Amino acid sequence: MAFRFHPDRNRSDRNPRPRSRRGLAVFRYIGPGLLVTVGSIDPGNWASNLAAGGEYGYALLWMVTLSTLMLIILQHNAAHLGIVTGLCLAEAATLHMRRSASRALLSTAGLASVSTSLAEILGGAIALDMLFGIPVRIGALLVTVFVAVLLLTNGYRPIEKWIIAFVSLIGLSFIYELTLTRIDWPAAVRAWVVPSFPEGSMVIVTSVLGAVVMPHNLFLHSEVIQSRQWNLSDRRTIRHQLRYEYFDTIFSMVVGWAINSAMILLAASTLFRTRTPVEELQQARSLLEPLLGTHATVVFAVALLLAGIASTVTSGMAAGSIFAGMFGAPYDMRDRRSRTGMLLSLGAAFLLILLIRDPFRGLIYSQMALSLQLPFTVFMQVRLTSSRRVMGPYRNRPATRWLLYTIGGLVTLLNLMLLASFFR
Repeated sequence: MAFRFHPDRNRSDRNPRPRSRRGLAVFRYIGPGLLVTVGSIDPGNWASNLAAGGEYGYALLWMVTLSTLMLIILQHNAAHLGIVTGLCLAEAATLHMRRSASRALLSTAGLASVSTSLAEILGGAIALDMLFGIPVRIGALLVTVFVAVLLLTNGYRPIEKWIIAFVSLIGLSFIYELTLTRIDWPAAVRAWVVPSFPEGSMVIVTSVLGAVVMPHNLFLHSEVIQSRQWNLSDRRTIRHQLRYEYFDTIFSMVVGWAINSAMILLAASTLFRTRTPVEELQQARSLLEPLLGTHATVVFAVALLLAGIASTVTSGMAAGSIFAGMFGAPYDMRDRRSRTGMLLSLGAAFLLILLIRDPFRGLIYSQMALSLQLPFTVFMQVRLTSSRRVMGPYRNRPATRWLLYTIGGLVTLLNLMLLASFFR
């Protein structure tokens, strides 16, 4: 999958369709946001949501709301960069920042992609264990090799829509189950908007944040959005793109919010209500039993496997984009820099899995690590999208700039609270 829509190369000169067909144009822009949303229902999210609902009931629902609001603003801003400049976030950092600073920041983003890949591969391996009894480490090797082959051969493209559709169907089934389960809706609504920090919850709070607002998705969105691009010299076309991209981002992220919330609500209404200790990801299959009965285990495992594969593909793409961007090149799996970045991320993740003794806690802490890296990516992105030299007349307005800085500051504060909790 090669995206090379830069202002000075491989740019289509097509203009938007005639006014009479614009009513349906929005449907042609749905896609990049949904690809990012796959990361919002990946194995890492399933583990974080299971722990949040199973251990703290409804109390951490507010974190899903806050994280989703952050996600909408940050992903739109990243897509804004890709549409206006024709560069992904990594390329823009390399081109417009000091070499030492951009390399250091992008290196931390590369480590975050490893943490992401770890969770996705581990989730797929757990699914293979559930389906066929394959040991987790061997399953992790199979998932790693399979995804690497898909990416190297572009074999993912034919099955991409099927995987997204199936995983989305399972996610939506969680939402449907809310009609079959007894939920304390007044308590849930209050928890969605009122922050609380139950004792010992900071690891889960930051893991939910890292699972929803994933650093690699900011790089991925700024790259993938260029697959929809037209003539960048036409300001009217750019404004047209920005408007429809915003709809795609909001729609996709709201779907992710609903699915993540449903997982927590169901875990709270089952595991937390019965005070069942949350010790493994496989416990999430019990959330599907009211709808699927005895088939819940198989359907859950298949969904987990496909979610792991789909999200590992996106994390591998992001890693390739980040590594290639460090050398000022666009993502292109035919280019050795993109291949190297992808293989380094997947390979490092697999090696770390070999060292993990508790897969469930490994998933939780991998998402926490994403939260720790997130401020570095956010502040770098805000600097670039606020620069007239980078964005021209489309740079962030002062209000937008300070909103983004506030988000970065809030994430930093939550991370400091996490670190402080370890020294108590």
